[in-house]
Amino acid sequence: MLPLTDYERQDWKTAAEGTVRFALIGLGWWTTDLAMPAIEAAEHCETTVLVSSSSEKAGRIADNHDVPNAITYDEYHEGAASDEYDAVYVCTPNAFHLDYAETAAEFGKAVLCEKPMEATVQRAERLVDACEENDVPLMVAYRMHTDPAVRRARELIRDGFIGEPVSVYGNNSQPILEMIPDPNQWRLNPDLTGYGSSVMDLGIYSINTTRFLLDADPVAVHARMTSSHEAFSDVPDERSSAMFRFEDDVHMTTTSSQNAQDDTHLKITGTDGQIELTPAFHGTCTLHLSRGELNVTVEHDGIDAQREMREEFEYFANRVLSGEEIYADGDHGLTDMRILAAMYESAERDELVEL
Repeated sequence: MLPLTDYERQDWKTAAEGTVRFALIGLGWWTTDLAMPAIEAAEHCETTVLVSSSSEKAGRIADNHDVPNAITYDEYHEGAASDEYDAVYVCTPNAFHLDYAETAAEFGKAVLCEKPMEATVQRAERLVDACEENDVPLMVAYRMHTDPAVRRARELIRDGFIGEPVSVYGNNSQPILEMIPDPNQWRLNPDLTGYGSSVMDLGIYSINTTRFLLDADPVAVHARMTSSHEAFSDVPDERSSAMFRFEDDVHMTTTSSQNAQDDTHLKITGTDGQIELTPAFHGTCTLHLSRGELNVTVEHDGIDAQREMREEFEYFANRVLSGEEIYADGDHGLTDMRILAAMYESAERDELVEL
């Protein structure tokens, strides 16, 4: 059995030399408060270009963070500062990811795209095609993949700590209207977010992290969604739940809501033991391990969202510089998009949908 607390936290690391210069596209709070400090702290990474709809905003943030280039979206598409960056980090509303990734691919730049990859399966397929046709690296920014607690849980599952996986329960919820008190925000606009809100933004965490942990994909889903609050009138999933059947007959229940108390956890139960991540997706991810009379809690001090982002950028830069295979790549992200589409289809029809 693998040791429970002593392990290599960056087991993905390979020899790499050089620096990946990033253009950051979309300067919302996630980029400015988390991504920029993460890049500054990461190995082999540097922010050299900021891209925003507002030249004033881009310039002000660039001055505050000593970034040499600040351009608008139009200037970016026209090729401004294209010699000043090697890769883009796309953190705009979902429905704009394709446009910025296509331009990056045309200029031969590597693409790190926030999840979910796009607003619809069709647009996500075009994004993947653009990167493949121009032979540029593409990674979907699932930061949980480089979280030490998640990676350790994956190793333990592979090593048989819980026996054969049997069931999974995941939840991700937050009070979005308290966090951003604007009912017209983009996450509640289906033209910008895609099929819905809670599942696209939050539910994806439980689903994708389970895929990563089990190295398996769902084969069927039955989902239910409701919206009653007036701010959610244009999206179907103020509250969402789903039952998945994964390969090897593993069953998963997942819930998500943009209008509930902040809560994130993921629990994997097997024939011999159990692994629980709580909090799982926001805050410091902590492992709770149980098997028979054994009960162990493994804490990871300082591993919060910003540190997860640092690990994510370090991983991406390492792969770009070394030429090693990237995970999660475009095909991995497309699988999630098809899972999301099936969930919304299932909820609309109130029927089981095969994947």
